[in-house]
Amino acid sequence: MNTGVISPQSRTKALEAMSSAEELDVLVIGAGVVGAGSALDAATRGLSVGLLEARDFASGTSSRSSKLIHGGLRYLEMLDFSLVREALRERGLLIQKLAPHLVRPVPFLYPLQRRAWERLYVGAGVALYDILALSGGGAAVPVHRHLSRVEALKAFPSLRPETLVGAIRYYDAQVDDARHTMFLVRTAMAHGAHVASRTEVVGFLREGHRVVGVRARDLETGAEMEIRARTVINATGVWTGDSQAMLEGVRGEFKITASKGIHIVVPRMRIAGHTGIILRTATSVLFVIPWDQHWIIGTTDTPWNLDKSDPAASGRDVDYLLEEVNKALATPLTRDDVQGVYAGLRPLLSAEASSTAKLSREHAVGNPVPGMIVVAGGKYTTYRVMAKDAVDAAVRELAARVPQSCTDQVPLLGAEGYRATWNRRGALARRSGLHVAHIEHLLQRYGTLAEEVLALIDADPSLGLPLDGAPGHLRAEIVYSVTHEGARHLDDVLSRRTRIAFETADRGVAAARAAAALIAPALGWTGAEAEHEADAYESRIIAELAAQEQPDDETADATLRGVPTAVPLASAA
Repeated sequence: MNTGVISPQSRTKALEAMSSAEELDVLVIGAGVVGAGSALDAATRGLSVGLLEARDFASGTSSRSSKLIHGGLRYLEMLDFSLVREALRERGLLIQKLAPHLVRPVPFLYPLQRRAWERLYVGAGVALYDILALSGGGAAVPVHRHLSRVEALKAFPSLRPETLVGAIRYYDAQVDDARHTMFLVRTAMAHGAHVASRTEVVGFLREGHRVVGVRARDLETGAEMEIRARTVINATGVWTGDSQAMLEGVRGEFKITASKGIHIVVPRMRIAGHTGIILRTATSVLFVIPWDQHWIIGTTDTPWNLDKSDPAASGRDVDYLLEEVNKALATPLTRDDVQGVYAGLRPLLSAEASSTAKLSREHAVGNPVPGMIVVAGGKYTTYRVMAKDAVDAAVRELAARVPQSCTDQVPLLGAEGYRATWNRRGALARRSGLHVAHIEHLLQRYGTLAEEVLALIDADPSLGLPLDGAPGHLRAEIVYSVTHEGARHLDDVLSRRTRIAFETADRGVAAARAAAALIAPALGWTGAEAEHEADAYESRIIAELAAQEQPDDETADATLRGVPTAVPLASAA
C-alpha cells in the first residue's frame, strides 16, 4: 500500500496512468463522499480504479452538510426503521473503527414543551433510537437521559426558560465532511486507485450500446484525453441528470431533485451551551451544533433550480434561520453575529410530493446502459453502503469473480493507532515545541498523519507559526494541503482543507495572501499568480456577502453567478 499522498506530481502521474492504461476495471466520476467511497470499495476488492472530479474533492454537497453522522431521529416518525438502523450501524463503525480521528460523539438536547405525553412520546422514540443502535452493533455513544427543566437549563443556559418544561439528552456524531471525503480519496489512492481533481468528463466512449470509458478534459491545462474502463460508476450527485444527458439516445434512470440547505456559523461565545440542540420548526427541524469555537445552525429545505455549482444563500435564508433559532434563545442573535454562511444541495430522488422535505433520502443504484452504473440519492452517513451497492452492480457488469466489499474493515488513513497517539499528545508537544492545544488540533484533523505535518515543521520551523489572519491554524497545514492533500487552488485550502472561509470573521480574506504565498512554491506559481488567486478569492467572498443581502434565490444566484472560486493558472501543472 502506498502512502496516499496527493501531490501536484501525483495528479499528473494519475492522469497519465489512466489515459495510457489499456482498460481500467472501474472508473468513478464524481469525488464527493459516495464517489470517493466507491473508489475505495473497488480498490480494496483488488480492482484497477480511476477517480475523476471536475472541481475539488468534496466541493459540492459533501462539503456543505450539517456535519452530522446520524441515524436520522426524525425518520423514526416516518417508521423508516431499516434506514435508521443502517445509519446507526454506520455511525458506530465510523466512530469506533473507520475514522475515530474525524468522527466523534456529540450530545444534543431535545427540549420538551408539553408535560407528560410529550416526554412519553419523544422518550419512546429516543429509546427506540438507542435500541436500534445496539441491535445493529452500532452503539459507540452514551444512551439517552431524561432531564428536568433545571437540568436542561444547566446544560444549555441560553435557552429561554419559558420555552421548555424539560428535555431529553441523546447522542449522535459529527464530522468535518470535506476532510472525511478527502481522507476517503487518499485511502483509495493508498490502495492503488488513480485520482485526479479538476478533470471534467465531457463525454462517454461507446462501442455499440455499451459505455467503455470517458472523454475528459484537464481543466488546469485544457488537455483532453480518453480513459477506457470496463465499467463507469456515475456518482455525480445533483449533477446526475447532466451527466446522464451526455449519453445520447439513453433515457436517464433517475431524476434528481435538488433541495437547498443553508447553515449559518456564529461564535461559540454568543450562545451558552454545553450540548447541541434540536428544535422543531413548522416544516422540519433545526439543529444548533457545537463546532469547536463556533456553532453551526441549520438547515433550510427549499427547492433549487438555479446554478448547481455554487448555490447561493439569500438574505431570506439567513433571516429564516435567525428567526427560528431566536424563538428558543434568551438573547437573540442578529445579522452581526453571523460569522459564516454556506449553502449546499441535497440530491434527492424525485417523487410525487408537494415539498422536497417529503422526498426519500434512500438511495438507488441503476444500470441504464451496459457499462454504466448510476448511484443516486442517499445521505452522508450511509455513503459506505451506497458505495458498496454501486460497486456490487459494477462487479456484475464485469462478469468476473471479485471479492465482496471489505470497507467495513478498512480504517481510513490516520485512524490506525489514533487513540494511542492521542494519549501521547503531551509527549508530541514537548518534542515539537508546540503547545499541546496545537497538537490536539492536528490530531483531530489528521489523526496519526499529524506526524507528516510535524515533519514539515521539523524541516522548516517557521511553518510551526500560526497563519496570519487565521491564528487557529498553523502555516504547515496550508503547505500540507497542497503537498499531501491534493489542493490545487486557494479556495480548496481555505474552504475545504481548512474551514477558514467560514470560521473567521472576515471569511478568510485576511489570511488569503499569506496562504497563497505559502502554497505558491509547491504549485509553481509566480508572485503575480499568487496575488491573482488571492484577488479571485476576495472577489468571491465579496460576491457571497452581497448575495446574502438579496431578498430571494433568483437575485442571490444572479449576484453570485459568474464569479469563479478558482481560476486555472497556466503554470499550475
